[in-house]
Amino acid sequence: MQQLKYFQHYPDSLQAQVKTLITDEKLQPYFKSKYPSGHQLQNQQALYQYCTALKQRYLKNTPRLNNVSFNKHTDMMKGTLGTHTHKQHRHGQKLKTRYDIALNNQLKYAPEAILRALIVHELAHFKHADHDKAFYNLCCNMEPDYHQLELDLRLFVVLDELGMNFYTQI
Repeated sequence: MQQLKYFQHYPDSLQAQVKTLITDEKLQPYFKSKYPSGHQLQNQQALYQYCTALKQRYLKNTPRLNNVSFNKHTDMMKGTLGTHTHKQHRHGQKLKTRYDIALNNQLKYAPEAILRALIVHELAHFKHADHDKAFYNLCCNMEPDYHQLELDLRLFVVLDELGMNFYTQI
């Protein structure tokens, strides 16, 4: 089953639950009951303000976030759901750094909690480059339910891949 590729590092018992959820066609009802509506952050300004508020709350000592946007050029099924970049350039005698976050365009049609998990993930990369223990501790500090939301994010990718994303119609 192609959709299980998103769950390869999870235990076999969890992979079996995911497979059952998909084959018994219970994935869409799961999302409808747990996340009845999508987020309202449909423009770049609202998304930027949302991310900045999270950053200010948890990462006060990091530089200003320059840009946050939904990126039309990434394909959710090929891997990247979000990217973080920081570019350094000289401006006179000063070294300036730009911090940007680009989220997959298909996440415009996702539950707010799922979007928040991805934003938390990308913000955590501003302090920790690698996916190590400190990185996940920071993610869990910003979002206590992070690990469940990361699993649900993977399920959302499957939902969208199967053409069952009902959030696009809301």
